[in-house]
Amino acid sequence: MYVSIPLIEDIIKKVCYYGFMSEIKTYKVVTKEGTGEIVEKKSRFIGSSYIVESVEDAEKKIAEVSKKYWDARHNCYAYVIGKNSENTRCSDNGEPSGTAGKPILEVITGAGLTNTLVIVTRYFGGVLLGTGGLVRAYTQAAQAAIAASETGEMVYARQLTVEVAYNMINNVKYFLEQNKISISDPRYTENVQYDICVKEEDKEKITEGLIQKCEGKITITEGDAGYYLM
Repeated sequence: MYVSIPLIEDIIKKVCYYGFMSEIKTYKVVTKEGTGEIVEKKSRFIGSSYIVESVEDAEKKIAEVSKKYWDARHNCYAYVIGKNSENTRCSDNGEPSGTAGKPILEVITGAGLTNTLVIVTRYFGGVLLGTGGLVRAYTQAAQAAIAASETGEMVYARQLTVEVAYNMINNVKYFLEQNKISISDPRYTENVQYDICVKEEDKEKITEGLIQKCEGKITITEGDAGYYLM
C-alpha cells in the first residue's frame, strides 16, 4: 500500500493550516466605524469602514450602501474576514480591472485589519483619471476611512472574577493598573466583585500577584476563555 505524493502534500497543508489556526493569539479589528472623503479632479470619493463578522454581514452591508448611494457611479469595496483573514474579496464595480477593489483591499491588509469592510463610493466629476489616478484615489479614500476609524486588538484571554473585601479594593486596583489590565464596574455585595481579562500566558502571574497583594484575602474564579477586546 502506498500514499500518493499529492495526497501527502494535501495532508501536510491541512496540518500546517490547522496548526497555524490554533496559534492565533491576537488579531486587529475596527472598533468604531469611520468615513473619510477626498476629491480628485471633481470626482468625490467617499470611503467608509464597517465592522463585519461574516461574509453574510459584508454582503448585506454592501447592498445597503449601494442602495443608499444609488446615484453614485461606483460603489467599490473590499473586505477581510476571519481571525486568520481567511475570507477576502474585492470588487471594482465597473471601474477598470484592478484600479479600485485591489487598492482598497491592500489598505485593509496593510493596516493589519480583519473583520473589516471598506466601501469607496465615487461620484464622477466628468474628468477621466486614468489607471494610476484611479488607484491613487481609491487608495487615499480607503486610507481616509481607516484613519477616521478606531481600531483595537482582539486577544485570546481568560475572564477572571475577582472578589475582595472592601479594604482591599485599592490594592486590587493599583496592581491591575500597574499591569495595564482593564477592570469592570464593581458589583457590591458582602464583598466587591470585578471582572478582568488576562492573556492565558499571564494568568498564573496575575493570579499570584493579586493573591500576594491582598495577603491571600481574595477569591479568584476562572471564567470563559475566548477573544476579548483589550
